[in-house]
This record gives sequence, C-alpha cells and structure tokens, in this order.
Amino acid sequence: MSHSSSEKPYRVARSSSGLGLIATKSIKKGMPIIFYEGRLLDCWKKEDDSVNNRYLFEINKRWTIDGSVRENMARYINHGCRPNAEPEVMPRKRKILIRAIRTIREGEEISYDYGKEYFETYLKPKGCRCAACVTGKNKKRAAR
Repeated sequence: MSHSSSEKPYRVARSSSGLGLIATKSIKKGMPIIFYEGRLLDCWKKEDDSVNNRYLFEINKRWTIDGSVRENMARYINHGCRPNAEPEVMPRKRKILIRAIRTIREGEEISYDYGKEYFETYLKPKGCRCAACVTGKNKKRAAR
C-alpha cells in the first residue's frame, strides 16, 4: 500500500494502551488501512524459529512476520475487545493487510482482536486496557 505521508489515514499517538494508531480521517468499512510489515521468518529454520518478541504475526505454520521494525507502523495498532479492524492474512503472498470492519471515525483508535492466545498470555495478567475495557463496557473480560 503506497501512501505519501499526507495521504495516510492514521498517525501514531497516545491511547489508553500506550501508543496507538489513530485515524486522521474517516475510514470506510472494508477499506484497506495498512500492511503489517517486517522481516519474513521461516519457522522451519532454527534461527528464525527462535526469534521471540511481541510483534510476531503468524501467517501460517511456516511463515511469520517479525513486525518489530520501527518502519512497521501497523505495530502500533492495539488490541481491541470490540475492534474496528481485522487482519486479512494472505498466505500465498506472505502478507497481512489490516482492513476496517466498520467505519472508523476521525480521531478514533484503530484496533483489532489479537486473539485468545495473545490475550491470555500478555493482556489478561495485567488487565486489558483497550478502549472498550477502559470505559467499562467489557470489565468482565478484562478482569478474567
């Protein structure tokens, strides 16, 4: 997805979860937002399979994207228990596109559900700080 910086529909800013990706203009349902980028890891190779950080995004059993590089603006998209975006995994292209699943208003934080395993491992122990949980709409899940 090639956007000049003035065309990007997002910016990095403070959010309830730390830094987040915030919409700078309305993003319509179904629209592509950003690719999750980084080094492609071949998990069948020992050195690639041993990489461990919170920015790993699995494409399939063999391929994972290490999104820890600063150029990967999608790494700033936080988890949301009531997300407004979702990842579209393209295994043949070895890419991941983040797409709006509903209209995202200007000024709204872009979020997607990181999945049960990530939630249980990283978010649940400290309590979920997504917008839905912080405003109390999802306190039961955050406290589980």
